[in-house]
Amino acid sequence: MKINISDENCPLRKTLEIIGGKWTMLIIFQINERTIRYGELKRCVVGISEKMLIGQLKFLCEKGIVHKKSFPQIPPRVEYTLTDSGKKILPIINQIIQFGLDHKS
Repeated sequence: MKINISDENCPLRKTLEIIGGKWTMLIIFQINERTIRYGELKRCVVGISEKMLIGQLKFLCEKGIVHKKSFPQIPPRVEYTLTDSGKKILPIINQIIQFGLDHKS
């Protein structure tokens, strides 16, 4: 595949807009194939602020990568899962992980 211009229609640019954030792939990787509650996800993504995690989850839900399910109870319970589109990103993340393992300093 050859892409001549990296304008707003460039598929690489569109992909990076979704998964190129500092925390995005870490969040997607932690959700993975499971259903995860907010508190557990917060513990798994070490170093992320609550504000950033909430914002990133909202963004990923809007983009159709993550599904959020809220339960009307006290205390509030929220669960996150990857959508089918989100699951398509997992092999990419696994390749990036393998690249990192292969190129350790």
